[in-house]
Amino acid sequence: MIQLFFLVPILMSAIWYWYLSSNNYTIKQGLKGFGYIFAFNATIIAFFILMLFITH
Repeated sequence: MIQLFFLVPILMSAIWYWYLSSNNYTIKQGLKGFGYIFAFNATIIAFFILMLFITH
């Protein structure tokens, strides 16, 4: 399961891109959303790495 975690930011970015394009926004207007997506996923990755080191 953990091997597929790299798909989460790709999937979230694709959904965000679809939302932007369906509502006639540009990528530049939605850049902040991409930043939030990557920050959220970096936080999740950091949490799992921390848990891996704590429990290993």
